[in-house]
Amino acid sequence: MRDGTKRPEVQTYHVWTIGCQMNRADSDRLEGALVQLGLKPTPSPRDADVVVLNSCVVRQSAEDRVVGMLTSLKPIKSRHPQRIVALMGCMVGPKADGLRDRFPYVDVFLRPQDYHPLLDLLGDRLGFDAEGCLETLTPPRASVAELVPVIHGCDRFCTFCIIPYRRGRQRSRPISEVVREVELLAARGVREVTLLGQTVDAYGHDLPDRPDLAHLLGAVHQVEGLERIRFLTSHPSEMTQRIIDAVASLDKVCEHCNLPFQAGDDDVLRAMRRDYTADDYRRLVERIRARVPEASIATDVIVGFPGESDIAFHRTLQMLEEVRFDKVHVAAYSERPGTIAARKLPDDVPNQEKRRRLDEVEALQERLLTEANARLLGTAQEVLVQGRKKGKWWGRTRGDKLVFLEDPRSLLGKTVRVQVQKTSAWSLQGEAVA
Repeated sequence: MRDGTKRPEVQTYHVWTIGCQMNRADSDRLEGALVQLGLKPTPSPRDADVVVLNSCVVRQSAEDRVVGMLTSLKPIKSRHPQRIVALMGCMVGPKADGLRDRFPYVDVFLRPQDYHPLLDLLGDRLGFDAEGCLETLTPPRASVAELVPVIHGCDRFCTFCIIPYRRGRQRSRPISEVVREVELLAARGVREVTLLGQTVDAYGHDLPDRPDLAHLLGAVHQVEGLERIRFLTSHPSEMTQRIIDAVASLDKVCEHCNLPFQAGDDDVLRAMRRDYTADDYRRLVERIRARVPEASIATDVIVGFPGESDIAFHRTLQMLEEVRFDKVHVAAYSERPGTIAARKLPDDVPNQEKRRRLDEVEALQERLLTEANARLLGTAQEVLVQGRKKGKWWGRTRGDKLVFLEDPRSLLGKTVRVQVQKTSAWSLQGEAVA
């Protein structure tokens, strides 16, 4: 401490998070630093001395929720001016002048992964140097499965995406640093890690010895106590045969790929600056399934992108029918200021049509998943139990299927075989078997 005292007015914090897994991981690590500073979490922002909003602007709906939360904090800040309000995440760009004018009651703005401004402010308030809190940031309350960022930023610049402008260019963490973090997590009881990146299979391209994701998977595979490894999100142009072979050969790596195709029409893909064709994507899926027959594949789809005709949209539906994905994240196109699409492509698909296409994709995927999961009835699935919900244990298969089971034993963190007794589009239910 700088003056030998600790001011009592900064004792609690609340972190509110919206958006992708990378945002969740950023929030977890910031909380780790806040706990190291001696702060305690509180469930309500109204009771917290420090309130952090971790923002997302990938969709307009997400940005609207962030603005709503920020607006709700204004009267609290007016009544308690000593409280600290921080905005972090993808709403915060290289220049925050516009945000400062719009939200003058926010004390500090943090770009993604840049915790220094808030921790420096807290160090001044508490009377000591907060730099040491940044050396090894891990979640303060480790759960069964944790997220581990391994590459930050993105070099792709897809025309619809704001991420490269907010998270910056690709920056990979050294393998030794990632392995050390996973070792710390495993020692705290973590059984599964997900290696994260906006384009995770571009990992290592910027490091001096140019390792790749397959090298990283092999290194993390050696961590004792760890049972499962996942990775996301992949890009079709970065998914190499070496990565596919690593999934096939490393026992701890789950047979699951998150591989966005975004659109099934080549003209739309070109407008998005996705440097592959629909047939390229199909052939990649064929290679994955040939090498890893039990692989499950999740994907992302955007409907209503500028210039997407009815014919182009139906090619997307055709891709969904052909590939039969295990999970589909679908969103209607939302123009993001600052992106290439916002500058150069007219948002010419009416909102009502976007909603109709969204509903059609969701209905199709529900039917396909209902059929796929029905085939698992009576089978035994390996499930890592991660928690309880409404009186039932829940966990996930290696293929990322959500499973619920009733059992009187304490199963948290255990890997159990579950015989599937009931299926739906979104989950499986069953009981543990020997």
